[in-house]
Amino acid sequence: MHTLGLLALQGDYYKHGEKFNLLGAETCRVRQPEDLDTIDALIMPGGESTTMGILLERTGLLLPLKEKIKAGLPVFATCAGLIILAKKVVGYSQVHLGVLDVDVERNAYGRQTESFEADFNSEIMGDKPVRGVFIRAPQIKRTGPGVKILAYFEKIPVLVRQDNILAGSFHPELTDDLRIQEYFLSMLEER
Repeated sequence: MHTLGLLALQGDYYKHGEKFNLLGAETCRVRQPEDLDTIDALIMPGGESTTMGILLERTGLLLPLKEKIKAGLPVFATCAGLIILAKKVVGYSQVHLGVLDVDVERNAYGRQTESFEADFNSEIMGDKPVRGVFIRAPQIKRTGPGVKILAYFEKIPVLVRQDNILAGSFHPELTDDLRIQEYFLSMLEER
């Protein structure tokens, strides 16, 4: 049994917890650096990436988290979590970890009122399309050579994996489809 930490500084971490709990995973909240020592993997939720970055600095989590991820801590990040992990945030100067070799553009699909849902296919999810909930979603503008693109929406990468990191620009925790969460749990078994 693995313990999944939910980065609980800001955002919809509780919805991620609900989905992983349905799959039998144990979850706990991560708010301080010492919390990182009690988890086997981390979920970085959507929310507001600027606020999340500021809170990572204030709580002292920023550098320990970066080191843990570099050392192999499995991480699943969505939306704002993806922005925090990215190597570069296009057009913004904000706190980020730079551990995922992608460049992202914040709010690239538009403002809150332009949020949408759409289906897309993913080679790791089989024949049934994935329903993506895109809320002020970022776009992945560049992927490095070590990044595998697992899904596209309109020719733009929306789900990527780099070693121990799984990241998406949408919110899988807002649907009833648990295949992406199951995939992340399978990544833990690879270790």
